[in-house]
Amino acid sequence: MTNQIIGQRIPKLDASAKATGKATYGHDIRLPGMLHGRILYSRYAHAKIVNMDVSRAKNLRGVKCVLTSADNPAHLFGYGKDNKPFKDIARSLRDEIAGVVAIDPDIAEEALELITVEYEPLPAIFSPTEALEEDAPLIHPERKSQSNMFHSYHYAHGDLEQGERESDVVVEASYTVPYVTHACMETSVVVAQFDLRDHLTLWSTTQIPFLLQRDLSEALGISGSQIRIIQTAVGGAFGRGLDIYPYEPIAALMARKAGQPVRLAFSRHEEFTAGPARQPVEVTIRAGAKSDGTLTFRDVSSVLDVGAYISWGSVTPLVMMETTASLYQVPHVRFQADCVYTNNLITGAMRGYGNPQSTFFVETIMDRLAEALKMDPVEFRVRNANVPNSETPQGLIITSCGLKECLEVVAANADQGTHVSFSNTGQSAAIKRPLIEIDSPHLKRGIGFAATLNVGGGARIYRSDGCGATVKVDDFGHVTLITGSTEIGQGSETVLAQIVAQTLGAKMEDITVLNSDTDIKPWDVGVHASRTTFIAGNAAQLAALDARCQIFETAAELLKANPEELQSNDGTVTVKDDPTRSLTIAQAARSRHFKEGGKVILGEGWYDPPTKLVDKDTYKGNISAAYGFGAQMAEVEVDTETGKVRVLRLVCANDVGLAINPMAVEGQIEGGAQMGLGYALTEELIVREGKILNPDLLDYRLFTSADMPEIKSIIVETDDPKGPFGAKGVGEMGGTPTAAAIANAIYNAIGIRMTQLPMTPERVLAAIIQKETTE
Repeated sequence: MTNQIIGQRIPKLDASAKATGKATYGHDIRLPGMLHGRILYSRYAHAKIVNMDVSRAKNLRGVKCVLTSADNPAHLFGYGKDNKPFKDIARSLRDEIAGVVAIDPDIAEEALELITVEYEPLPAIFSPTEALEEDAPLIHPERKSQSNMFHSYHYAHGDLEQGERESDVVVEASYTVPYVTHACMETSVVVAQFDLRDHLTLWSTTQIPFLLQRDLSEALGISGSQIRIIQTAVGGAFGRGLDIYPYEPIAALMARKAGQPVRLAFSRHEEFTAGPARQPVEVTIRAGAKSDGTLTFRDVSSVLDVGAYISWGSVTPLVMMETTASLYQVPHVRFQADCVYTNNLITGAMRGYGNPQSTFFVETIMDRLAEALKMDPVEFRVRNANVPNSETPQGLIITSCGLKECLEVVAANADQGTHVSFSNTGQSAAIKRPLIEIDSPHLKRGIGFAATLNVGGGARIYRSDGCGATVKVDDFGHVTLITGSTEIGQGSETVLAQIVAQTLGAKMEDITVLNSDTDIKPWDVGVHASRTTFIAGNAAQLAALDARCQIFETAAELLKANPEELQSNDGTVTVKDDPTRSLTIAQAARSRHFKEGGKVILGEGWYDPPTKLVDKDTYKGNISAAYGFGAQMAEVEVDTETGKVRVLRLVCANDVGLAINPMAVEGQIEGGAQMGLGYALTEELIVREGKILNPDLLDYRLFTSADMPEIKSIIVETDDPKGPFGAKGVGEMGGTPTAAAIANAIYNAIGIRMTQLPMTPERVLAAIIQKETTE
């Protein structure tokens, strides 16, 4: 009987090390002679550095060196090639002005206070609308466009005017979504060291080790072959590590100037103020449908504040337009997004990458359409749902698709203990309401639904979306997978080990995964876009198949059989028709190399999915090899006296292709839901004139374990034809539809449409009061 490893609930390989404190995180790195760096940030959101006196800081006992813009290499870096380590013109309050290296962090911090800076304040802009005015001061006057518009995305398919003519109902709404931070438990940290060959080693929590090699090469003006990235255990990422940010080249410059290794670690305050954030968006959407419930058109116009420097936040419109154009079957679509420079904080990639924003406005507008049509919101969605083996007008090739099944299963869970009366908002009687008696008349309950579409087979945003893998089998049957992929806490090491063990027929306990050193592991584009299970999983499976072929070749000679007559399971190779003829994988490995002219078992795999970059003019094209789908049902209780919204229950269904490790899938869904709940109800970086007013975990309200509702995770399996064992990615979908489902549930409870996130008690109460005064 085959020992089935795929589909088993196997704990994470690194769980014990993390639970017992034995895992080495970035903050744990200590090197002989290591020094500590600290950064001085600008006092002004926009100013010229006229003069700087660092003499007192240099003379402080324990200070090794001080760095300023005079130490900058002659190269700009970052996605927009508009950033540098230290600034001579500050364009935001998070701009690095100087750096100090000292024997301990306290001395370095004290030295910062001894640096005097003379500024010449410049006009600052904190609104994208003001930044686009004709006489607005330029934040980057060196740009050829002579405009604060970094990029304007324009997408269309079909004929919008025709769609409007065919519509029996049309709805319109405007939305505002805020700055949000990653709030990783581990703050950003990097340790840099140059060796005697002048080669740089960087211990980092990056998500893109090989791309960071290239980016550092450009930023520092040295060859990428002289840069080694070692990834430590990562205490939270969520997109934070998907670009190069100034503190990384600064650490390298500090190490070079000091001649010793330097550790640069952010405080919690710095993590809020100097790290990237999810960009705020202002959106207006119009949408229509026919009386039979068929969608006709969507028209979206949006403005994104991308801050003072361009990071990957400026590319999120690619995902926003994907949701707008390809979630459900919509024949006519127009989408516009303006990415605008301001003197606010830098914005970057964050889990979902534009999808939480776009799913919020698309899925709440879907509820408005359903109400206008007097249709059940789930029935309306199912009628327009994406289907397997189809292509959207945007060019997305959908292979497996369980959207209909996800919607139906969350609806079935909502129906448990419900009845159909709901007259106070004028909604259709088909919409269910929880049958729960509430003693307090000011407590109102409701349910809401939302769905999501997400890439599940990589995302070709670079020329390559590939990953390499090597599988080595030693004399004792121990298997080492060397993968280019990155473990950031999502459990990818475990899933990849399961794939290799199942493919080889090895025991799970005999698998080790190595994935942290660019000098050792093969190339990979990075961990993002829910790609690791699909892309790295396919690469690992190919490498394991190659290794298995070598094992079977040798075993066939020893067992006097043909390779195709063999099978392997639980560390043993047997002849299919005669199980008594067998040998262990260890015996095959030893026999293969322990002879004259022998060979080691070393399997290689490289997987680059059959996708393409979107067309740079039309933004059409199949960016992913597979797409994941999901739906959520939220049940809420609204206190009409205080405006407080309490989520009682969240049902999450996700199409994951095949769940290689159901426990890991549930962890991803529930972790994503936690972030989605915070996005919906509590989380907001409050920014005024470029300054963050709540840069700590006291005033930035994360959803804690005490706040969490009951969550039911439902895995929908559709067996994708291109995924390893049928699997697709699931890392981002858990939190994408949550805010929309909760907003729709609030309307179901009190008849008020919330259009601004987060939906705090203050905002909900203000909406209740406004409704009461206008009725």
